[in-house]
Order: sequence, then C-alpha cells, then structure tokens
Amino acid sequence: MSLKEEALSYHAGARPGKLEVVATKPCITQRDLSLAYTPGVAQPCLEIQKNPEDAFRYTQRGNLVAVVTNGTAVLGLGNIGALAGKPVMEGKGVLFKRFADIDVFDIEVASEDPQEVIRACQLLEPTFGGINLEDIKAPECFEIEETLKKTLKIPVFHDDQHGTAIISGAAMLNALEIAKKRIEEIRVVVSGAGASGIACTKFYISLGVRPENVIMCDSKGVLYKGREEGMNPFKAEFAADTKARTLQEALVDADLFLGLSGPNLLDPEWLKKMARDPIVFAMANPDPEITYPLAVETRKDVIMATGRSDYPNQVNNVLGFPFIFRGALDSRATTINEEMKRAAAMALANLAKQDVPDKVSRAYGDQVFHFGREYLIPKPFDYRVLLWEAVAVARAAMETGVAQKQLDLDAYRDHLETFLGRSRQLMRGIINRAKKQGKRIVYAEGENDRIIRASAMVREEQLARPMLVGRPKLIRAAFERLELEIGDTEIVDIEHDPRYDSYVDEYFRLRQRKGITIDGARTAMKNPNVFAAMMVHMGDADGMVSGIAHRYPDTIRPALQIVKMRDGVRKVSGMEVLVIRNRVFFCADPVVNIDPTAEDLAETARLAAEVAVKFGFKPRVAMLSYSNFGTSSDEQTGKIQRALRILQEKEPDLIADGEMQADTAVVPEIIERHFPFSKLRGQEANVLVFPDLDSANTSYKLLQRLGGAEVVGPILMGMSKPVHLLQPQSEDTDIVNATAIAVVDSMLGPGDPLR
Repeated sequence: MSLKEEALSYHAGARPGKLEVVATKPCITQRDLSLAYTPGVAQPCLEIQKNPEDAFRYTQRGNLVAVVTNGTAVLGLGNIGALAGKPVMEGKGVLFKRFADIDVFDIEVASEDPQEVIRACQLLEPTFGGINLEDIKAPECFEIEETLKKTLKIPVFHDDQHGTAIISGAAMLNALEIAKKRIEEIRVVVSGAGASGIACTKFYISLGVRPENVIMCDSKGVLYKGREEGMNPFKAEFAADTKARTLQEALVDADLFLGLSGPNLLDPEWLKKMARDPIVFAMANPDPEITYPLAVETRKDVIMATGRSDYPNQVNNVLGFPFIFRGALDSRATTINEEMKRAAAMALANLAKQDVPDKVSRAYGDQVFHFGREYLIPKPFDYRVLLWEAVAVARAAMETGVAQKQLDLDAYRDHLETFLGRSRQLMRGIINRAKKQGKRIVYAEGENDRIIRASAMVREEQLARPMLVGRPKLIRAAFERLELEIGDTEIVDIEHDPRYDSYVDEYFRLRQRKGITIDGARTAMKNPNVFAAMMVHMGDADGMVSGIAHRYPDTIRPALQIVKMRDGVRKVSGMEVLVIRNRVFFCADPVVNIDPTAEDLAETARLAAEVAVKFGFKPRVAMLSYSNFGTSSDEQTGKIQRALRILQEKEPDLIADGEMQADTAVVPEIIERHFPFSKLRGQEANVLVFPDLDSANTSYKLLQRLGGAEVVGPILMGMSKPVHLLQPQSEDTDIVNATAIAVVDSMLGPGDPLR
C-alpha cells in the first residue's frame, strides 16, 4: 500500500476523522439524565452566572483549547482553504490529547480577512481555556495574534511562529554550548522572512543574540537598509546595515544558519565558508535547505538540526505546544508571555543533558541517546518533557504575574505524573517518602548498564546512597561511556574489600551445618549476590536489589540463606502490583511459590495486605478459585477455604473472602446480585490471592500484555530486611521503583504499615 493509500485509509476508516467527544460523567439512568441536562444542569449555570470563574469548576473550559485556522498556510501545502486544512487541525487535536491530555475543538474559519478571524475568536472566548492559532499566513498572522492577545483574557499562541522558535531556540542554546560559542557574539543568517523566520529571530534575540549580528533573507535576497522591493513593516524591522546582498554573501563567517524557506537553498560550497563548528538548522519541510547527509559530508564539524524525523535533532513543534498549554491552562494564565516561552526552551535544553531512560530508547528502536552534536533536544516521545516543560511554564506564569492560580509546583509535578500512567502516580508517594533518607542500597549487579543508569537516577533524586558491587575499573568506564556523573556512588570491590574475611567467617557460621566448609565460604563470598546479601545482614547496607542478570533462584537463594525471613513468616512470597485503567490490584503470588499450602496462602494474603497498606490502600482480599463460595467441592477448593479460615483467625479485622472466581472479585454487581452475604459486598477486591503459581503468573502476564496493565514489581514479601528482585527485562525505572520500595521497607521495619 502506498503512503497516499495508507494515509487516506487511516483518515477514513470505520469512523471518519481522528477525534470524537467522550462523556466524562455517566448517563445511564434517568437520574443521570436529570443531572446531566434538565433540571440539574440549571444549578451550575446559575453558579457560573454569579461567578464566571466557576466555569473552570463546573465545565471543561479549563482543559479545552481551540485550534483555529483559515487554511491560508497549511503545512507545506500553502493556501488550500479552511476546509481542506481540517485534517491537520484534527491531527493537532490528537497531539494535544496524546502528549498533554488536553481536549481540542478544531475551528476552521472560512475567511482570509484577519478581522473576521479575530472576531470569530473573540466571540468564542467563553468556550475555551486557550486558543492555538495554526497555519495562517504572514503577515496577517501577526495582526491576528497580537490583537487577540490584547483583547482576550485567555492564552493565545500561534504555533507556526512560536513553536518552531522555542524548540529550535533550545537546540541553539545546546549547540552553542557544544561549539563553545557565546550567544552574544555569534553571527546569524536567516533564510525565510515569513511567520516562522521572523518569530524565531525575535526569540533568538530575546535569548541573547544581538540584533546587529542578524542578517535575514527572503526570496529576493538580503533584507538590507534602504531596500524597498518586497518589504513590509515586519521585514523592515530586520533590515540590516550590510553590504551583503545574497544568501551566499551573508553566510561568509556566519556561526548559525536558520532555514525556514525552501528545499536545497543552501549550497554545500556556501557551507564551507561558514565559521568553525557551524550550526545549521535547515527546517524547510519536507525537504530541508540542505540534507543532513550532504551537510555532514561537506563539514565534519557541522552541528545540524532539521524538521525531519529520519535525521538527528528533529525540531518538532510537538515538543512545545502541548506542554506550554498544559502549564498555561493549569496556572490559569491570561496569556503566554515571552518569559513563559523562554522557560519552555530552557526546560527542553536542560532536559536534553539528562540521562535518557530505557523506556524512551525503546520507543526509538533501542537507540542510545547522549547529549551531543546528534542529540541537542529531547525526543518527542520522551515522557519527561511533560514534567519539565509544563512545570517550567507554570512557574514562569506565576513569577510574571499572569497566572490566576497559584500552584504548589512539587504537588503539580506529582499531579502531572497521573497523565503518564497510574503506576507512576502510585509510585510517586513511595518515592517522595524515600527521598533524602540517606539509606544505603546495594546493587549486586553493579557492572550492568541498566543498573548504573538507574543508580545515577537514584542518586540524582536523592532516593538512596547507591552501592555498586563490581570491578571499579569497569564501573567507572561504564559511567564515562554512558556520560553519567558517578558522584559519591560507592563501588564495592569484593576482591579488595576489607570486610571480606569477616564476611567469610560470618557466612561459615551461618552455613557450617548446611554443608559449607571454610573454603566453600571463601568461594561463595566471591559471588556478588552472596556478598551483597551479607552487606545487608551485617548492617553495612539497608537493602539489596538484584536479579537483572541472574536467574531468579540464584538471586533469592543467598538472600534466604543470609538475610533470612522475618520472625513469624514461614515462606517468602511475591507480588506484582497491576494498574488497569486507573484500578489498582495487588496480585500474589506470581513469582515464588509453585503449589502453596493453605497456611502458605493465608500468610501470602496477610503479607500482600500489608503491602497494599504501604501503598496507601485499604486492603480487600479475595481468595481466588475456579469456584464461588462452595459451588464446587474438591481438594483445591477445600485448601482455599482452609486458608481463609486461618487468615480470619489471625487477622479478624481484615476484609477478606473466598473462595471466589476472578470476575466475582472485581465486579461488585456480581456479589451484590448473587452473593450478598460476602464481606466484599458493595466493593471490589484489590488484593487478589491466586491458588498457585501457574494461575497467578499466567493471569498477570496476560493482563499486562493483552489488557494493557501497568506493572510495579515484583515485590518480595516476608524478608527480615529489604531484598527486592528484578526481572531480566526490567528497565531503569523498574530498578528505581524497586529501590524506593526497599528504602521505605527499611524505614518502616518488617510488618509496619505505611504511616
């Protein structure tokens, strides 16, 4: 299928277009209808009449943006008209929703008269929290935006102007850092004097470029003082005092070429005349002013960005508008001012210097990204952009006095986590509790790249003091290769550790009646998992994380032999926390016990309930089976019934019931209709105890892969001190999560609930 056919099929489909309206409140019963419409709807109407600000409380206005166009400058298509531009505006709506959870109505205005576009937006102001102007040609776009900014009390943003300016501005700041050039000293040549070219130039000047160091060109050549042909007031502002009359002449000794014009306008020979480490932003779409391969072939020292996704450093506006509006809407800003735009650019520039998580690399085919000539700005699918940029914009709005709502920025960042998935929100409370406690967490696989990246994140967020077991030379080389700061990260070199002999003696004492000789103890102590477990046992570390490069038994066995189980626990067990469409389930035991006894199941349920409490949930336990409350009678259901009796004897106040089928546990209506005697009546279970390892492991993996469940875990339950295991596929964020859980466990002590 050709690209044309595929694109048309994508936009047509069973339901034409790319957007729909989805109700956020139920409308199932007559009561729902009376609340959603008449007579109930009168109440919020009257409240808004008394206080217009209540529209943000009772309607979606605070999260609704208008994407407005008249179709006079669509993408690379030109003046195709408002109606033909509608697919682009719907696409913009998709990006707003996907990246920042902002709702959009696309508004196509059938007029090329700027006054009619202005009037349409003014009349629609009560509907929206902000307006994104799109694909309106210059110079009319300048008049439209400036007038609306002066007359409306909601943010107005022309993305064609400012989006490109902000993203490329971030790239420029980092390119200058790499080239070791001062912004106030560089010479800039701009090709393209339309909306984007003028807006980018103004923004660069606001960042520190000197106006006298800028030469702008249009299709007729350099904009110079005294030129009359093809000039207008907007171009005249950038008329330079120069003898250069062509782009070729202007580029001699220039430091930065900014292209927002047309394909193949930058001749390679002209590129050779630019200054050392030339910065080339060739952003004409779909074909740039010079292709990336040709530019790097011409100048090995070139630092280049384009608008294309198949070359490094794509200047993509999606890095800007969703997050800028997110911060502006949430702070209830009345405008998007220059300070907010600069804050957005600085946030992007700074984020690009951070280590890139595994999740982002996997979204780009496991590419490895490091700050440098080929990675000046974050990738569009880097989930951290929301957290960095929206917070920066909201802060700037408050600092400059245009915000009508004052935000606690730490709490706001936590709130933004909810847009990235409930599992991140779930872990945020644990992570915040773990911060700045100074706990020492040892990683047995300290030479592993993912462990090293995660340890850098742990140290940066002050979650713990990481201790990496491994060979110092290899670990330091890995930090350097990954371009990470090692800081005060402790490296534990088993071969030369002064604790080695005392650890051997203690291990021999623990295992001398288990067939271990003193020589065997010496050999065993060279195993990183054994040494790390001994560090926890001896109090030289507060917790241990391992398993990413070892089989599960090879990791858990030393922990059980050395750290041991806590008092009163018969067997350790495991748990995976599943988040499915904002519902949280604690699933046990999908990782350790193959065929648990009734006593094992009761203990697992009790430990799982403790974990639920640590995560801030009131546990409601379901003992799962293929049977519902005695509908079948055999050895398996009898075991589960015995487990429930044991659990109820030991924890009489715990809400727990069974045996029951999985759908009974999670669908309250089933219990209400068929089993009203159950302790779970009127509520769903959130702690699911499976009868064996087969059913537990199969269920959670199906839910993860087919049901789209987010997973936190595994969590090892029942140890006397924190030991948490990883899986081979664990990403750096999973390792950070395991670390935070280990820290909280070490703070609370065995069996203590989260206070």
